[in-house]
Amino acid sequence: MNAPRVLVAGLRGGSGKTIISLGLTGAWRKGGRVVAPFKKGPDYIDAAWLTAAAARPCRNLDLFMHSPDTIIDSFLASSGSADISVIEGNRGLFDGMDVAGSCSTAELAKLLKAPVILVVDCSKVTRTVAAMILGCQRLDPEVSLAGVILNRIAGPRHRRVLEESITAVCGIPVVGAVPRLPEESFPERHLGLVPPPEHQGEEISLDNTVAMAEEHLDLEAIRSLADQAPPLEGTTTTTTTVQVAPVGVNEGVESRADMTPPIRIGVFRDAAFQFYYPENLEALQREGAELVELSPITEKALPEVDALYLGGGFPETLAPALAGNDSFKESLRKQVEAGLPVYAECGGAVYLGRTLSYEGNEYPMAGILPVDFTFSTRPRGHGYVELETVSENLFFAMGETLRGHEFHYTGVEQESYNGLSFAFRVLRGHGFDGERDGLCHRNVLAAYTHLHALGTPTWAPALVRAARGHRSADRTGVDSDTGKG
Repeated sequence: MNAPRVLVAGLRGGSGKTIISLGLTGAWRKGGRVVAPFKKGPDYIDAAWLTAAAARPCRNLDLFMHSPDTIIDSFLASSGSADISVIEGNRGLFDGMDVAGSCSTAELAKLLKAPVILVVDCSKVTRTVAAMILGCQRLDPEVSLAGVILNRIAGPRHRRVLEESITAVCGIPVVGAVPRLPEESFPERHLGLVPPPEHQGEEISLDNTVAMAEEHLDLEAIRSLADQAPPLEGTTTTTTTVQVAPVGVNEGVESRADMTPPIRIGVFRDAAFQFYYPENLEALQREGAELVELSPITEKALPEVDALYLGGGFPETLAPALAGNDSFKESLRKQVEAGLPVYAECGGAVYLGRTLSYEGNEYPMAGILPVDFTFSTRPRGHGYVELETVSENLFFAMGETLRGHEFHYTGVEQESYNGLSFAFRVLRGHGFDGERDGLCHRNVLAAYTHLHALGTPTWAPALVRAARGHRSADRTGVDSDTGKG
């Protein structure tokens, strides 16, 4: 399949990949092209910005959570209706899990046969940039380094020395030169960029990236490099990926299950809870679920649903609003006590706890999990996770191995773990305490690990199955947690 594409990479994190990717995406979209955005690695915030820039869902491609065949099929299914694809890398081009660079941006570029545009931070350096690029060329010649974008240049003379050095030493074109830009357009905090739902002036910031791209990038040259990407063949002939609108997760999606009325799964989705892979929502819909978006900040009570899916986000920054909605918390507790299945990740798990301590204040949360969460100034868990299922639970079979990721500053004090049950043993990562993850309490499973439906195909069917069981129990007067009337 001919899929024009470029992968935007850097020599390190913070080199400017995201701003360049947003600028390319927005500028090509403004010019009338349909752009399919992708983000390498487990990331929600950059992906949310790319979704906003492209006005279509950004897909994550990750060699740790997904098989190579899954990545290729997902990419082709999502890019097939687009004119061009922009793939944003993560960290440095060759940075991976080990000395071999496993799961790196470079490995993804080779898998997708994607021309790489290398963004280089040129602060306080000139000809040495050529040496760094040459090192990338020599380290793995199979990576198609197609062009360079100079970032944070000081002026015309600085640009001239850089461009001449790169052309002479490396033999690849410079396709953009960006001066140092004001950082205020995309402020950061503990998990990275402030995400679009909380950003003041989202449209203005995106417009600024388009103006940057139009002025400082050679859009036609980069488009030409994208067109030169070789054909990419999928592994199946029936790969389909449902396109979900950025807002309104039920729009235009057909499920393969025939249920009347459909199973209803509530999804917390507001400024506090934002971290959902579109494939996860789509997987639930394909299993026959109707997704009901709701906010624990604004809703007075939990609507009638058959299960809940609580994603991650920022309950700490909106803790006063979450803590103040007592009527919603009370209605949630009642439904959980009546057997409502709940699957919660990271921030969603924190909301289910008794309290959350943040910046010297203690906020009452939903009071469902018998633990108190505290916020630290340093990450307690950050990176890839591998889990083994070691206890009975609603969603995963004993012995099942799961791969995901975590990034959290919250945790539970060690003495609070007495008498608690956990579904998973941590093989890699941190989870709750470096050894366990997946706190089980009645019909609730709350984990710090984020899962991706394409990497864990058993997850969506299990959640829908639990929801269906709860509905059946409601109709027969059986407690879905205890199995007794």
